[in-house]
Amino acid sequence: MSVIRVVIADDSQVARDVLRDILSRDGDIEIVGEATNGREAVELAKRLAPQLITMDLNMPVMDGLSAIEEIMYSKGVPILVVSDRSDAQTAYQALEVGALEVMPKPTLEGADAERLLERVRLLAGVAVITRLRRRVTTPPPLITLPSFPVAPQGVPRDFQHVVAIACSTGGPQALVRLLRTLPAGFPAPIVIAQHISHGFIDGMAQWLGSLCAMPVSVGQEGEQLRPGHIYLSPSERNLCVTPRHRFQLQSSPETFLYHPSCDVLLQSVAEVYGSDAIGIILTGMGRDGVNGIRAIYQAGGSTFAQDEASSVIYGMNQEAVKAGVIQHELPLDNLPDRLLRDVRGYLDSRPEPLA
Repeated sequence: MSVIRVVIADDSQVARDVLRDILSRDGDIEIVGEATNGREAVELAKRLAPQLITMDLNMPVMDGLSAIEEIMYSKGVPILVVSDRSDAQTAYQALEVGALEVMPKPTLEGADAERLLERVRLLAGVAVITRLRRRVTTPPPLITLPSFPVAPQGVPRDFQHVVAIACSTGGPQALVRLLRTLPAGFPAPIVIAQHISHGFIDGMAQWLGSLCAMPVSVGQEGEQLRPGHIYLSPSERNLCVTPRHRFQLQSSPETFLYHPSCDVLLQSVAEVYGSDAIGIILTGMGRDGVNGIRAIYQAGGSTFAQDEASSVIYGMNQEAVKAGVIQHELPLDNLPDRLLRDVRGYLDSRPEPLA
């Protein structure tokens, strides 16, 4: 088995010692260099050609965000952001410029240490592309769609469809590409379960909200679902919907492999909305979300998966495709138009109201 070559970038000697001890413990990872600032990280990336870099964000001389952008502009390298939870929003900006994933600084023992090893082994094999430098861009124009109140049998609601999305590794970047082209006034709620480390979900919501036309927030207990709004599941508890079109937060035991659970959210959407549910499973490792999207499929809803070519990790989506519960497997950039077509298709086909 080949050894994974890793560079550690962190200005804290203590943090570097902890990361080195964790990553070196099993012999399959070699620390080939250590950087104390972003400029050194850029130089080591060029000189040592590591298979992965762990990157802190708050460093002198050049910060981690600038270093990631410089590295990805020169020659793409898989980068795992390992930083304080207080840096959550900046951490997601790092994903925007090319980092693959973010996680908190671990202690020597415990779940975070094991998760670090798991992520390094997984991400070191991911093909990344060299990127152009960031440019200041004008946000897309806000387009407001007409509102069509709907009152089906049961508790009234002011939307027809609910879009439920499951994602893991590579998910934040995929969500931006999917959601930023959807207009304000989108006529359905969008609910998302993204596997994420505890303490980072608020930063992700703020980051997504700065890039999308729709408001983005973390779902709260008892909150009413509204069309034209994007809701994220917290990591500490599992998000689900109730027949009264409100959110309910369920306990998520530490023994659960995934936080939050994609299956819990998607299964609840299938139970409440049936054929009006639209399920999407994006990039990510594992099988979480497969049972949930199967429930949507069996309830007569619409099911989509991101295709392999556009996925960082073709895992969750591949498992759903293999299970035969995906109706449409599409490139990521084709999903927004298809989603708009399916939701608008209902609006366009509504009969004229009686005089």
